[in-house]
Amino acid sequence: MRVLMVGDIVGKPGRMALKKWLAGLVSQFEIDVVVVNGENSAGGLGLTSKVIDEIFRCGVNVITTGNHVWDKKEMVTEIMNWQGIVRPANYPPGVPGEGWLVHTLPTGEKLGVVNISGRVFLDNLDCPFQVIERLLPEVREHTPAILVDLHAEATSEKLAMAWFLDGKVSAVIGTHTHVQTADERILPKGTAYLTDVGMTGPYDGIIGMDRDVVIRRFLYQMPQRFEVAKGPVQLNAVVIEIDGESGKALSIERVLKVEDGDQDS
Repeated sequence: MRVLMVGDIVGKPGRMALKKWLAGLVSQFEIDVVVVNGENSAGGLGLTSKVIDEIFRCGVNVITTGNHVWDKKEMVTEIMNWQGIVRPANYPPGVPGEGWLVHTLPTGEKLGVVNISGRVFLDNLDCPFQVIERLLPEVREHTPAILVDLHAEATSEKLAMAWFLDGKVSAVIGTHTHVQTADERILPKGTAYLTDVGMTGPYDGIIGMDRDVVIRRFLYQMPQRFEVAKGPVQLNAVVIEIDGESGKALSIERVLKVEDGDQDS
């Protein structure tokens, strides 16, 4: 089983980059399942039903999210109307949506996808380590092939989770910081790891946002209205090959696409 995990889609530039490159990447790497993090895909913050539909129409199978999942208020109710989308599993009981799902391939193979949020420098949700430890047995009843989108700020928390889950899941892939790291590896018990898959959107902004606005925020410490940057776009992703029977990762490879082009946010 070959899985393509695409880094955080930022605004319309990110969605356009996905449309431009996804089909080619699926063909090039012989991808079976496409997972994308979409929590910044609507204007740079949050999701809408229109944007979700647009992403799925590109050929995406599963959309993961993170701390911006509720930034567009319609998602509080709309998330229940979509299959193939997950929010962090460590939100308290009673929060709309699901924290994990199982995607079935045409071949009958299955991939479990778990979304979990870190707590360091983020909202103080339930403990991600204890939550994922409790839910994994249920996921493994369906399949040993499990991808974890760990939406977290701190590198130490991400790496700790990877070692905690080594041999229990197929891959732990970090999202949220929007900068692709170069530390991909397969841990001793067969779990693939990458601290952050990166982002899909503006290349010359600051984590996808207009750099002049962000710099003014740092200079003057005054509130600024962030806007999605324009200019060249990029797509960051990772390809993970998984043994469907054992659930162990066989390989992991980073992907970076960059092209000039002016996009609207």
